[in-house]
Amino acid sequence: MKLGYFFKLCQRGLVGWLVGWLVGWFVLLLKETVLLDHGVFPCNLRYSEIKAFRLALIQLHVSAVKSDNLQRACGLVREASAKGAKLVALPECFNSPYGTQYFKEYAEKIPGESTQKLSEVAKECSIYLIGGSIPEEDGGKLYNTCTVFGPDGALLAKHRKVHLFDINVPGKIQFKESETLSPGNSFSMFDTPYCKVGLGICYDMRFAEMAQIYGQKGCQLLIYPGAFNMTTGPAHWELLQRGRAVDNQLYVATVSPARDEKASYVAWGHSTVVNPWGEVIAKAGAEETVVYTDIDLKKLAEIRQQIPILSQKRCDLYGVEMKK
Repeated sequence: MKLGYFFKLCQRGLVGWLVGWLVGWFVLLLKETVLLDHGVFPCNLRYSEIKAFRLALIQLHVSAVKSDNLQRACGLVREASAKGAKLVALPECFNSPYGTQYFKEYAEKIPGESTQKLSEVAKECSIYLIGGSIPEEDGGKLYNTCTVFGPDGALLAKHRKVHLFDINVPGKIQFKESETLSPGNSFSMFDTPYCKVGLGICYDMRFAEMAQIYGQKGCQLLIYPGAFNMTTGPAHWELLQRGRAVDNQLYVATVSPARDEKASYVAWGHSTVVNPWGEVIAKAGAEETVVYTDIDLKKLAEIRQQIPILSQKRCDLYGVEMKK
């Protein structure tokens, strides 16, 4: 073999190795870019930098005394923070009994007494606090409103319940929130160093389109403060959570008040966390308690890679069919 020909082969081998190395890095970069585009990674973090974080759901026993509700809620927030929770959530109507007859009596402006307490305890504990919901008065209208506060006590988001709870199940339950409440007209999301969170309140969870939009906008966790009842709770509470989680490949958490058999509206309880595979990973009973779980975004990323429905959607077809 001539020496010149030998050198040419070496050069070709070196070039081939270099090209292969560059292609490998390009594919890896492309994969991470696609995952970022589909909301797998929060805050532009790469896969190796994603860490699990602790979520706490406070299933609070709610009484007719607002000051007691606020005091107990703040105490349980402190307890959750002491146990390592970085994101803490309270239930729907955590400061008042739930019912159309109570909304006007307990309604507050925002900022007001309840939200001031939430802001203070979020700052004291240096956590992200989802303040369940309270009856809000604004401009002569009443809303069922969730507020979110950051570790500095600043208001990060305010979500007004979009879908009002108007149902009639003959012989079991009839309820009409629209008798006293007005609906919100916007979706609410907020960013944390851990993940992006989408908010809904109770009945909002029944509407798959809302969760789908949150997923498309990059949310990895949906939180629904809610108060399903003794009719809809055993039938649909967990079912809906698992459906929203699997459909959108994200974590879903629900936060209920504790069950009070003497209340005019008896809540189902069973605050729950479901992972993107549809598995229940944490669940309360009916009593007052705090539910803890670790939200692992590596698990979410793995599921989205294994079953890549986010990149397989036929949005070009869905819109056409809807117009037929």
